[in-house]
Parts: sequence; C-alpha cells; structure tokens
Amino acid sequence: KSRDEDEMDVLKFDRLIRAKAKDIRMDAALTKRSVNEGFSGGEKKRNELLQMAILEPKLRILDEVDSGLDVDALRSVADGINALATPQSATLIVTHYQRILDYVVPDAVHILIDGRIVRSGDKQLAAEIESKGYEPVAEAAGLAPAGGS
Repeated sequence: KSRDEDEMDVLKFDRLIRAKAKDIRMDAALTKRSVNEGFSGGEKKRNELLQMAILEPKLRILDEVDSGLDVDALRSVADGINALATPQSATLIVTHYQRILDYVVPDAVHILIDGRIVRSGDKQLAAEIESKGYEPVAEAAGLAPAGGS
C-alpha cells in the first residue's frame, strides 16, 4: 500500500517472506516466531534485516548494528547487509568500532564529532581510528580532546 501497490494475500506474503529470508541467508524458521520474542541479539538484528528486505527502503540507517554480536552473528548480519545493497539504495552504518567493516566494505567513512563531520575517508580511516582513537582527529579539527581540557 505504501508504494501504491495492491495488497498482498497471506500466501503471497508468506512466499515473499521466505524468499527474502533466503536472500539474506536467514533461517526461515525464525519467521514463524513472534517479532523479537525470545530472540537472541543476533536473531533480532537478522529479523530487522528481514524487515528491511521486505520493505525495501531507499535509505537504511543501522545504528550500532554490530553491538553485542559474537563473531558468527556479526558475519551473518554483515552478509545480510551486503545482500541488501543495491545501486538504487543506500545504507548508513553508525558504529564506534571498525569490526563490522571487516565484512561490509564502505564506500566512505565519516567521523562525526559534536554533530559535525570532521573528517572523511575510506575504510583505512576506520582502521586509523581503531588504532589511534578519536583524539588526534578531534585535535586536528580544533576540538577539545574527549577528556576535556
């Protein structure tokens, strides 16, 4: 309805859910459970990806999508993010750690401090932040270090 399309009958919707779950490599058995009821952190994230796969938004904003995930769940979620990528859509991943970027290669990395983009680069910028922290970037931008001075 939101895209001026006809309503889908239940059987067609069930087939759509199964197909989208397969596309993002999600166990279809998870689709038979109540939304997020009794889900682990990784299952919740994969369920959110399934919702995005079905809704097909032009912009996906994932805030701390890597939070609380073990390495296997992180890889699975990253596979889902990569499967959703299209030339007609964009994904914004908000993270404080570069580990998600081991599996999802960004087109660009932006460092945001106090509501401003203070530096932009590629995946290497995230690796630099991981090794040196945010303080050198903040100082180069003329901002006080996180500890305050």
